[in-house]
Amino acid sequence: MLRVTKLTDYATVLLACLAKAPQRVHSASELAEMAKLELPTVSKVLKPLSRAGLVEAFRGSQGGYRLAQPAAQISLFAVVEAMEGRLGMTECSGEHSQCEHEPHCGIQGHWQKVNDVIADALRGVSIAELGRDGRKSIPLKLAKA
Repeated sequence: MLRVTKLTDYATVLLACLAKAPQRVHSASELAEMAKLELPTVSKVLKPLSRAGLVEAFRGSQGGYRLAQPAAQISLFAVVEAMEGRLGMTECSGEHSQCEHEPHCGIQGHWQKVNDVIADALRGVSIAELGRDGRKSIPLKLAKA
């Protein structure tokens, strides 16, 4: 089964929490309470989001976190790559393939098409859309493979 890690899932939850009051700086403990997550987990998730430029971190007694850009501009693709690295369905669909079978394998291009469709789908959903009522569908346009 293909799935993102729990930490990536938690990252989307935390970003959606931040999107509810995007100008406000939220402490990690406040975010933990809002998201119903443990504080160490929240701290662990916020680090790569900050490194990727998706959240801004502020130090000090009034410190905390807020979105670094509007929620509508933060795609699920950016979140997945911040948390898990470059998207690649298979070894050969990444940029720096080290697959020893690649020179004589005839299916690399097909996996790249699948990779591209998934990347486009993730780019098509923003954190702002995730924060809306979950019962409403998110319009998704998939590229033709």
